[in-house]
Amino acid sequence: MTAISGAEASRSAAAREEQMTDKVLKVLGVHGLGDQRASGWAEVWTGALESAFPNVPGLAITPEFMSYDDIFETTEISFAESVSAIWKLAKSGVSEIGRRDRGFVSDISDRIKWTAGYVVAWAEDEKFQQKTRNRVFAAIREHQPDIVLAHSLGSLITYNAFTHSDAKKADMPELLSKVRYVTFGSQIANPFVIRNLTNGRIQPLDVKFWYHLYNVHDDVFTAPIRLPDANNFSQTETPFDDAGMADHSAAGYLTNPATVANVWRSIAAESTNARTFAPSIVAQSRSVVGKPRKKQKALLVGINDYPEAANRLEGCVNDVFTMSAVLQDCGLPPESIRTCLDARATADGIVTRLKWLLDDPEPGDELVFYYSGHGARAPEYGENFEPDHYVETLVPWDFDWSQEKYIADDQIYDLYSQLPYDCRLVMIFDCCHSGGIHRDGGARPRGITPPDDIRHRELKWDGKTQMWVSRDFTRINDKFTPKKDVATGYFGKEGTTQRIGRASMLRGTSSTEYSRLKKQDPALAAGPYLPVIIEACGEDQLSYEYRHGATSHGAFTYSLANILRREKKISFEQLIEKTRSQLQELQYNQKPQILGPTAILQHEVPWSAT
Repeated sequence: MTAISGAEASRSAAAREEQMTDKVLKVLGVHGLGDQRASGWAEVWTGALESAFPNVPGLAITPEFMSYDDIFETTEISFAESVSAIWKLAKSGVSEIGRRDRGFVSDISDRIKWTAGYVVAWAEDEKFQQKTRNRVFAAIREHQPDIVLAHSLGSLITYNAFTHSDAKKADMPELLSKVRYVTFGSQIANPFVIRNLTNGRIQPLDVKFWYHLYNVHDDVFTAPIRLPDANNFSQTETPFDDAGMADHSAAGYLTNPATVANVWRSIAAESTNARTFAPSIVAQSRSVVGKPRKKQKALLVGINDYPEAANRLEGCVNDVFTMSAVLQDCGLPPESIRTCLDARATADGIVTRLKWLLDDPEPGDELVFYYSGHGARAPEYGENFEPDHYVETLVPWDFDWSQEKYIADDQIYDLYSQLPYDCRLVMIFDCCHSGGIHRDGGARPRGITPPDDIRHRELKWDGKTQMWVSRDFTRINDKFTPKKDVATGYFGKEGTTQRIGRASMLRGTSSTEYSRLKKQDPALAAGPYLPVIIEACGEDQLSYEYRHGATSHGAFTYSLANILRREKKISFEQLIEKTRSQLQELQYNQKPQILGPTAILQHEVPWSAT
């Protein structure tokens, strides 16, 4: 049996049939985490829908429900596997969880410890997924729903079915094209999930419309979904903060005022052509009249005045003004450039402005994120609660070596990794991540060395030699590519570093698997967006300041700006080669690096001299 109905749901459906309604919307509900067979969830959902859906004359809803607990009950998950699963879901960049104290696992209820294990077990097992896909397809064919409601793990199961190649077979495309898909309390955008399910990129769906409900207070490994290149997707913020797991409850999402306004009223209005029930803010697909105008935006960050005197720099604010002038000379309007300097460039301040930069991206947009200041590299904890990898981070003004004050990829990957491929984002970093010690009278490096308690994480005592030696950190993705230089660009020379701008936590596919997916369906091989990343120096080099007369600049920024002003129609690769040459002439031992899609690197810099 592929579907179940509660007693109240059946009585409600019968009552509606007697009302001789003009339009009946068939709803299929798919529950979330945990064994729901004795929970009465169908009755709870039915009551929530009846209280929240607009009372429109001539329109009724008929709910049916699909369960999959019988598929999961045959899989045993140990406590240790559950704790490991929590780490996999929580460590990889979901800011609301990733920014908690490291002891947070002990505070999570036993229910979460066990149900997290099922999410991971399912996400890592294709045979497991095949069983749930078959269940979803059978329910869709049986009930032919107008609306599919999918909560938590139910959203993963349905999303996996809708994005699979089997969804393009037989009658399924036609059935799905009529579905309004509503996901809530969902882990679809959790990095571990999309790394394992869809090669690190959330896929648009061939449904009528996809409504996603996101509650920032929901702690069950949820994350917002950014799908800027989909015309049939909208996310609605549904904040509610109740005790324990109550802020993950399906009823809380379904009856939230924002859901009523942006989803239920929208569906009711569309189903009856009744404008009177249209919401004040309706989730609409994009419609473009004529050729869209590309946006040009830039965020420029510079920090000289760090709180600790030993960390202060001199040329970073000058660098920001230099880059602003260069970009304006090259055609960017001044109102499209924002700066963030010194004490305003806190971790929260930078992330907030990055959200402005990357908000509502469109194909053809040209976006620049420039940073001048200190960089750092920190050893971080992994699945076994032991340090097992490094993270590169920018050093905001309030940096204190805690994750809350990082500007590492964990904090920003979700802002850029789902950008449209035709959008152009360039990240320029005039800093270094290998540490640095300033000596008065010498060139000042732009990197800071970890304090001893942080440095201790990367060391272990060797009893044989009676010396401190480096720990054996875990390589992030050994099978990513056989090309050593490419792997270094993504994961560092040792393969153990989450490098900023690479979305490395989403890149779990091997080169062999990528080739197979690309041959099967290019859409399945589409991975996370890769910006053009320009860095002032190599991984183990320092980025220095340069004094031009009495004025300080970053040596890299000074050289880069000169070339951008001087050269016309220069490619990204040519820009970096010329910058390297100029730094060599100035006798700086730093070699700028560049990473990005090959075709883009060979393309003309969009904001070089005109």
